[in-house]
This record gives sequence, structure tokens and C-alpha cells, in this order.
Amino acid sequence: MASPTPLTAIAIRGDRIVYAGSDAGADPWVAVGTRVVDLRGRMVLPGFRDTHAHPATGGIEQAGCLLDDLETVSAVVEAIAGCVQRARPGSWIRGSGWALPLFPEANPHKDLLDAVAPDHPVILVAADGHSAWANSRALQAAGIDRSTPDPPNGRIMREAGSGEPSGTLRESAVRLITRQLPAYTQDEWKAGIQTALRMANRFGITTIHEAALLPETLAAYASLDAHDALTARVVAALFVDAGLGVAQVDSFISVREQYPATPFFRVNSAKIMADGVIESGTAALLAPYVGTSSLGTANFRPGQLDSLAAALDAASFRIHIHTIGDRAIRMSLDALAYARRQNGPSDARPILAHIQLFDPADIPRFAAEGIIGSFQSLWAYADTYVTDLTEPVLGPERSRWLYPIASLAATGATVVGGSDWNVSSMNPLDAIQVGMTRTALSDTTGPPWIPEERVDLTTLLRMYTINAAYAAGDEQENGTLEVGKLADIVVLERDLYQTPPAEIHTVPVALTIVGGKVVYEME
Repeated sequence: MASPTPLTAIAIRGDRIVYAGSDAGADPWVAVGTRVVDLRGRMVLPGFRDTHAHPATGGIEQAGCLLDDLETVSAVVEAIAGCVQRARPGSWIRGSGWALPLFPEANPHKDLLDAVAPDHPVILVAADGHSAWANSRALQAAGIDRSTPDPPNGRIMREAGSGEPSGTLRESAVRLITRQLPAYTQDEWKAGIQTALRMANRFGITTIHEAALLPETLAAYASLDAHDALTARVVAALFVDAGLGVAQVDSFISVREQYPATPFFRVNSAKIMADGVIESGTAALLAPYVGTSSLGTANFRPGQLDSLAAALDAASFRIHIHTIGDRAIRMSLDALAYARRQNGPSDARPILAHIQLFDPADIPRFAAEGIIGSFQSLWAYADTYVTDLTEPVLGPERSRWLYPIASLAATGATVVGGSDWNVSSMNPLDAIQVGMTRTALSDTTGPPWIPEERVDLTTLLRMYTINAAYAAGDEQENGTLEVGKLADIVVLERDLYQTPPAEIHTVPVALTIVGGKVVYEME
């Protein structure tokens, strides 16, 4: 596909674009004190928008024990041992990033941690955020033993025969331990958010959707915003407690009233967790996992989800739902349809995020019902999560409908992009490349995974710009480079349309501008 006609010049005054066109037309905008940046043929795009990420928790976890991208159990254990050596005697060690496929049945054992951290309680959240690994001291601190029942929508993995906790916890069971942890301070939360937003700016991201806003992170965001310290616009979703259901909607309204929207921070969404993940058997499926009778875990009964969606919609919250399994997708579509019947037509623009496994019958419903699909296209290739933990428990017929990005886009549905950072890379160019190739970033020579679901570059760029702006109701202010719109801009070192698809992730960001201010500039 040919590159669109490029802009060669943009003029900015204050926080707005006042000119977009040829070099000659920009001359009248140059005056004394104007900063002129020679683009030298580089590619200029609207700032990237990430429609699903976790900046607060991801940012604060950068100060913990990081296990991301480690490829062997021995490397993971060695890294943990290093964290133990640096820790204060007897203190909690918390970290994140270990990969489920490294361990048999995705279940690391507490004995591995006990061997390197006998005197510290340890809790390490998995890379996907849906499991955690604890040692004996952490389990004891939380009072978890063979008699502890599984909490609602959670699972304590146990030793065969004895029923003793093995050290792996799923979904809500993780909170049995995390609620024992010392609370982070507001300064720590603010530092974590700023770390995440600086990373976002480095990747050309100018707006980011915070997909799980907690009370402590809300206060940190609001404080940073009040001091003009947010370097990307944040669209925040309050986290819905499945156990509270409709009862929490009034408190959400109070929060929204307490924190009115500003140009850089708004609380106008609600995040619902409809299910878990396939890798740990907690995603909600229409048919059982292969070799079992289990349909996974839906966090709501259908009627409960219907009522919750209707109540949030009636209160004018944009609804953002984590949906992995085909049953979770269908339940969520049904709940949103119920909300429309109850409340009447509106410009609601709900988002279903992740949308990993579809029943193909549900693909046309997104366009027909005005529902936005947020894909994490970086996940759409045959890594060990897919080959070892996903396809074997789904079988080939269902596996065909994993991440059907092209099929959903072909219906005319609005599709958008997100990272789910810190689950995976925040860099939009990583996700754009995999969306085009359906192969790993590091090895593009093999056959693409489900090649019919590859997507063209223009569609993927729209997913991270104008489509994402539409998802937040910002399309009149953002998402394209037009006179009068906000000057949220990214400059790439090379034209992506002139770059081989397998090299897109290597293209550096040269400049990121938010509201007319440079927030990142490549040295």
C-alpha cells in the first residue's frame, strides 16, 4: 500500500495545530522566538493513543523485583536471589513479570522461593497479571493453609493429595496476600506514574487509558495533574469490584463529581473484569477446556452483568470490559445490549478489551451494536503462551478464532490498539508489526500464525490514532493532524510505509509533543 501524501510542515501555537501543509505555507508562522524543527523527511503522525494499559501499577512495579523477559527457570531464580540480597532483612519482596510457560502447568512451586528467600515473605505477580507466586512465609503471613477455601472467582493451587497450598494463586486469590503488603506511599505512586508516562512518551504515546484506577492511584493522578506534572493525557477507568456489583455505582458518581475532567485527566469510565485468562484455565468458555469439564470462570452471572452494565450506562460511564474467552465476550455483548434496551440509544462507545477467543457468530455484533474492540495485537503470534498453554486446551477449530483482528475490522467495527502494559511491551510499533506479520518480533522468517488475520499498516495506525480518539470521544479534538486540533504529535525517524514490515519495531521515535510541548526528544 502506498504511503498517504505526507505533511511536510506543521505550525503550533499554544496547545493547538494552526497550520498543516507544505513548507512554503508554514513560512508566515515563523517569527522571532519560534522554534523550528527540521523534520528532514521523517514521518509525522498524530500522537499514539494506548486504549488499555496499567501505568500506575506498572510504573510502581519498576522499583520491585523485575522478572520480565527471563527465558529459563534458573534465570528467574537467580534474579530473585539478587533481589533478596539487596532487600532489608525480613522485609517483603514483591515483584512481577515471570512467564507462565516456564513452569509445568503454569504453576511455580513455593519450594523454589523458599530455597532463595527463607527469611523473607515473597509475592511475585505473573507477567499476565492473573496469577502470583508466593513462598511459605508469604502464605503464612496471609493465613493460607490447606483449610483455606478458594475465594470467589479465585483459586489456591494445591498439592495433590494433601491439599497444601503449592505456592501459585489465581485471580482473586492473589489478593489474599497482596492485602497483607505494606501500602505504597503517595510519593511512590506518583513516582511510578511519572516513570510510566515517561516511557509512554518515549514510544510516541500522548494519551493512555488507565484500565484499573484504584483509590490510591486516583489521588496520585489528581495530584500530578494539579501540578501540571502529567506528560500524557490519562483517560481513567474506575475498577469495578465484582462482589459489590451495582451498589458501587453511586460511589463512582461521587468520585467523578469530586474530580472534574481536565485536559490531562478524566475519570469517566468503569472497568469490569468479566473473566480471567486461558493460560490458567480461568477464561470463561462456551465449551469446556480440552480434556476437562471446566468452562472456566465468569466473574458474574449473566443477570448480574446485565444489571451492572445498565446501571453504569445510565450514569453515563463509558464501560470497559476485560473479555478473554468466547463466553465472556458473549456475556458482555449481551449485557451491553441489555443496557441499550433499558436506557435507550446513546453515544456510549463501550470497549471490550483483549477479546482473545471468539465464537465467529459474535464478530458481526460489534459493528451492529456500536461496540469497540480493543486488541493487544502484540500477542497475536505463536509464542509459548499460544503453543504450550492455549492451543492445546482449545483445539484447532477454536484456536482459529484467536485474535481475529482482520475479521472484526472487515465488518466495519471500530477496532483500537492497546498494550496492557506492564503485561507486555508498551511500544505501539511492536504491536503494529506483529499485527501486520503475525510472527515474533525477533523471528519473522517462519510462517505467520493464522495468516488470514493479518492487518494492513493503515488500519493499525488508525487503531492507535483516530480510532482510539473516537473510543474516548475525542475525535473532534485529537487523532488526526488538522488545524484546530490539539498538538499531540509523534515524529518517527523513518516512514513506516517505506519500512519492511519486519523492521517496523526498530524505527525510533524522534520527537513526542503533547499539547504543543515537547515531552520526549531523541538524543
